[in-house]
Amino acid sequence: MRLEDRLLVIRQDIMDLVSRHKPQVAAVERLFFNTNVTTAMAVAHARGVILLSLAEAGVEIFEYTPLQVKSKLTGYGMAEKSQIQSMVQRTLNLDKPPKPDDAADGLALCICYYYSRMRGKRQV
Repeated sequence: MRLEDRLLVIRQDIMDLVSRHKPQVAAVERLFFNTNVTTAMAVAHARGVILLSLAEAGVEIFEYTPLQVKSKLTGYGMAEKSQIQSMVQRTLNLDKPPKPDDAADGLALCICYYYSRMRGKRQV
């Protein structure tokens, strides 16, 4: 699929999710420098479409680096992916770690947001 077509699909998916679930906030991973420039550019394009779509829909955006997410969930910024998955599993009382890895990453971002912004303010 051409890049512009993939970006269009991402935009439509985001707009469908926002329309269906009406979120007030979204947690998005902040980009960090990647040694694979081609991959980093593709991720940057997709991230830009996601941020633009959320902003146009009036969704407040909170960004977290991988280091921040790892620190909030495990207390250690260099935690392994398996440690993050385990903490997501425990925090959400799941029978097993979420799969695929991207799902665990998304849930980890949400938990990081909760720990950073919501904990102690109100029950969610």
